[in-house]
Amino acid sequence: MTGRRGPTLLSLGLNRARDTVTAQTPVTDLDEQTARDELARLAKVLGGANAAYHTSDDPVISDADYDALKRRNSEIEAQFPGLKRKDSPSEQVGATPSEGFSKVTHAVPMLSLANAFDDTDVVEFDGRIRKYLGLDGAAALSYTAEPKIDGLSLSLRYEKGELVQAATRGDGTVGENVTANARTIHNVPQSLNGAPDVLEVRGEVYMSHPDFEALNARQAEAGQKQFANPRNAAAGSLRQLDATITRARPLEFFAYAWGALSEPLAETQMGAIERLNALGFQTNPLTIICDSPEAMVAHYRDIEQQRASLGYDIDGVVYKVNDLGLQGRLGFRSTTPRWAIAHKFPAELAWTRLDSIDIQVGRTGALSPVARLAPVTVGGVVVSNATLHNEDYIAGRDNKGDEIREGKDIRVGDWVQVYRAGDVIPKVADVDLSKRSKDAPVFEMPHSCPQCGSDAVREPGDAVRRCTGGLICPAQAVEKLKHFVSRSAFDIDGLGAKQVEQFYADGWIAEPADIFELRAKYGSGVQQLKNREGWGDKSASNLFDAIDDRRNIPLNRVIFALGIRHVGDAAANLLALHYATWDAFSAAMRTAQEGNPAWNDLLSIDGVGAVMATSLATTFNQAAEIASIDRLVAHLDIQTAARPDTAGSPVAGKTVVFTGTLEKMTRAEAKARAEALGAKVSGSVSAKTDILVAGPGAGSKAKKAVELGIETLDEDAWLELIAPL
Repeated sequence: MTGRRGPTLLSLGLNRARDTVTAQTPVTDLDEQTARDELARLAKVLGGANAAYHTSDDPVISDADYDALKRRNSEIEAQFPGLKRKDSPSEQVGATPSEGFSKVTHAVPMLSLANAFDDTDVVEFDGRIRKYLGLDGAAALSYTAEPKIDGLSLSLRYEKGELVQAATRGDGTVGENVTANARTIHNVPQSLNGAPDVLEVRGEVYMSHPDFEALNARQAEAGQKQFANPRNAAAGSLRQLDATITRARPLEFFAYAWGALSEPLAETQMGAIERLNALGFQTNPLTIICDSPEAMVAHYRDIEQQRASLGYDIDGVVYKVNDLGLQGRLGFRSTTPRWAIAHKFPAELAWTRLDSIDIQVGRTGALSPVARLAPVTVGGVVVSNATLHNEDYIAGRDNKGDEIREGKDIRVGDWVQVYRAGDVIPKVADVDLSKRSKDAPVFEMPHSCPQCGSDAVREPGDAVRRCTGGLICPAQAVEKLKHFVSRSAFDIDGLGAKQVEQFYADGWIAEPADIFELRAKYGSGVQQLKNREGWGDKSASNLFDAIDDRRNIPLNRVIFALGIRHVGDAAANLLALHYATWDAFSAAMRTAQEGNPAWNDLLSIDGVGAVMATSLATTFNQAAEIASIDRLVAHLDIQTAARPDTAGSPVAGKTVVFTGTLEKMTRAEAKARAEALGAKVSGSVSAKTDILVAGPGAGSKAKKAVELGIETLDEDAWLELIAPL
């Protein structure tokens, strides 16, 4: 299953559970209470993930996270068998069927598959089969190997050759009756010739990449929700209560298994697949027979290389014992067959073609190369773009000049391996030189800005080229304006990135001050704005009111909104607390020069270094920038930053780190409370750390704190420490 990702499970403790896995606290180091608590959290998170994926067609975590959490759950259960819960994720298949459909009880349960994640797992799978059957290593034993389609499982029941029922997997025992919808799938036969009197054909409903892209284009044109990936689109289409909607969606079906039978289809797995194909079902032509683990892995590698060009999503390769008689002897565990296993692809890796390299210009003038890719699904999301960082990265070097990717450069037309860093930002990991065209030119970074034509200069020590055009560069201007209205900056309701682009293109705004002059410049404002596409009397009036509401704004938001290089949200807070007023901050920045009192005072702020100080001083000593800032400030009433009253606070001036699972408050609440008491909250443990607050699953941070002799408190002790305040 792919793409169980998203924000919905935050309330279920997803981040905490993922942190526990990431920390890799050895299971053998867990005490019984910690193990019990972790099993409870994992049951909640994994149960929610299954429901979101199977019932709601709205995945909330990635496959990699799901698999890691489930493995963690199994490891803890193996270490503490007496703690295994009645709702253990290791005993669950799928999720409870939706109430929107009538129920179907499967005559033969639709089970899930055990997973293999590396070549060793495949060898061990073969070894377990041989041991169970009493076969030595030299005995002949064959397997089928087929692509694992990433779609929605479906069971089709035929009686006397006629389709009488179609059902989803549901929880493996009871599924949803989707017969009317299944009849609309063009390659699901309505009747069969020469089939057994009772035949349940099982397989996967999916959507091809071209059909998925066309569907999303139609959805966008109609102003409707677009799907994240083909699997979501297929599942959402099959599980429509209105079959006419399903009929309009381009679904397809691959057959690969069976349930209830009145007579056998064949003596082997491959023979049965061929029989299904002869009956009129689409089966996968990449299914082959392998006679060893080495052959199975070789086919896996071959399919992995073809993954991006198949035209449909797969997330691994499934191996099954070919002899059906041996399958019968091997039988089943509680939720999986012994005779089959799914060899999963690394969830965030895929190969695809690099079609072009575009250059984007950011708000600081940085020229960023972006890979335009042939669309491929990576970690549950269709990826068509990936960051290439800078010209060194493209050339196969890191920021120190050392080789990366074995020194292989990246060129247009290359076959590249893509991954999703932190399950979010797609990046290029590798290049297949064997598929590179002999005449593919070496990529050269432009030395002029593609937006305004100004020189693009790479300064010593800088990894990127930057446009020198400043405010005359439209790309920089637009990106600065987008940053200005972002959530941590002015956050003007109704004025987002899309509206900024529109107003800039129309000449309404060119710098932040223009935003606060819109109503005055355009009369009532409402009359001119309401006639534009997407605007009416109410929305136009609301926008101008929202702009006026932001004339009174905290100092830290103003500092952050200016978009000064190296000054992020946290730094803006530090600066606001130190200088308190805009006048004091502005005067200090305009006079700060290396070595003078204003400069030394700036560097005295914990968290401000020479790089940030230089960036601030440079910004406030450029005539054009200062003029723009002054025009903005003239429209604002900037609030004085209130320093927290830390009198009597036991943590004032101390550096605090939170780690592990906090059970009585969220991490954000804990941070806010600590900062309100004058503490500095850090994300990492160092010699400067004064207090570590550690919950269950604290992992490496707790270990490092012990090594450094740092005071460590559990959550209750922390709350007791700050309770009087």
